[in-house]
Amino acid sequence: MRKIVFLLAVFTSLLCEAQPQINRLAQFNLTEKLALQGYDPVAYFKGKAKMGKETLAVSYMGVTYYFSSAANKATFSQNATAYEPQYGGWCAYAMGTKGEKVPVDPETFKIVNGKLYLFYNALFNNTLKAWNKDEVGLKQAADQNWSKIQKLN
Repeated sequence: MRKIVFLLAVFTSLLCEAQPQINRLAQFNLTEKLALQGYDPVAYFKGKAKMGKETLAVSYMGVTYYFSSAANKATFSQNATAYEPQYGGWCAYAMGTKGEKVPVDPETFKIVNGKLYLFYNALFNNTLKAWNKDEVGLKQAADQNWSKIQKLN
């Protein structure tokens, strides 16, 4: 009987652990589990969007990140959640205005209060400029919209 209870407990914990990972994969802006189109998440916090290398990859809760240096990889590994993009890497402006998942230009970004925000920038439409006009209001709306999206998945 103890073996059955133990196995049931192990199975339940594995099932519960897998669920958030499945939700993350459904919510994040990914290409075959790769975040940020291969850009280094730590490099953004140093002021520059920099392409990472496949040889310097880390998988965090099912999402893969590439890094431009071993030092950045180590930094990320110590506190991954601090470097992950907000709203799963979708456009912060679109999340704030419409609650929609809109692709981004990984080179159009902003760090706000130690968090990474990405923006759509194509066809003469740089949403970072619009975001800057009402950052506080758009961020509040985006946070609420993202919370709703997370509950749906």
